[in-house]
Amino acid sequence: MKIKRVLTFLDEIRSQDGQDVSPRLRKAAAVAILDNPFAGRFEDDLSPLTKASETVGREICAIAAQLLAPDKAVSYGKAAIVGINGEQEHGNAMLTTVFGNVMREAAGGGKAWISSMTKRGGPGSTIDVPLAHKDALYVRSHYDGMTIMLPDAPQPDEIAIIAVYATRGRPNHRVGGLSASDIKGEDGLV
Repeated sequence: MKIKRVLTFLDEIRSQDGQDVSPRLRKAAAVAILDNPFAGRFEDDLSPLTKASETVGREICAIAAQLLAPDKAVSYGKAAIVGINGEQEHGNAMLTTVFGNVMREAAGGGKAWISSMTKRGGPGSTIDVPLAHKDALYVRSHYDGMTIMLPDAPQPDEIAIIAVYATRGRPNHRVGGLSASDIKGEDGLV
């Protein structure tokens, strides 16, 4: 699948709730806008979307990870908005393990399951992309998200695929749980 457009977003949080954020929290997203080959019709076999997600993912994940430089990604999330002539399932087909493995590579590795969100929508849609620590899902300090709004996408026959990375957990986190410094990195949970 050919990428028609790439949109990028960078959010750097320096202060929150009257507290300085140090180190700064940086969240970066890259979005690929693609034509949806299955828009307007039902197709049983969505494997062409899954296969294409590797190439698409390699490009946008590298872009999003580079936006964080010189910092490294420690959490990640993925999402898709499918134009109204398509199905939500088309976005899910592009966010399987094939895409996830590319996300992990761009982050320098990762053991944890990657949080995701998909929906149908049109231009101006927003989507909240969930984030979690890349090596251990149960690190509560890294439960976060990034809201993305696409002003003129997706069009009815398009799909928007989104990769998001962050450099640290939420500012001012204080709800306990597994600390990032206690990660064993053996199973993606702890």
